[in-house]
Amino acid sequence: MERDDVIEYSLDTHHSEEQGKKIRKKIWMVTLLLTIVTAVEVALGAMVKQGSDAWFTVKILFILLTLLKAGYIVLTFMHLGDERKVLKWVVLLPYAIFIIYFMFIAFTEGSAVALAM
Repeated sequence: MERDDVIEYSLDTHHSEEQGKKIRKKIWMVTLLLTIVTAVEVALGAMVKQGSDAWFTVKILFILLTLLKAGYIVLTFMHLGDERKVLKWVVLLPYAIFIIYFMFIAFTEGSAVALAM
């Protein structure tokens, strides 16, 4: 008995080998970029001690690099990069504003708690 609810997606490929190579190259470039950014984050975390003068800067850099990776993932894997520029801004700008606001609140309240102790 053959199942009719299983969809075989490999039979639905309609691109040439040249297009396939282009897609695979893009996947490798995305992987390489995300790996490099992650390696930079790990190296910074391993080299800079918590509590040192540079730790606040490293925390800000971690947040910015993580936001860079998140934006790149959204642009690439959610195909937002293929849309018009206005739609990219409409999606990414409120997200960026919220994260900046959240960072402001977190650092302000964190420093107020530290001063109160």
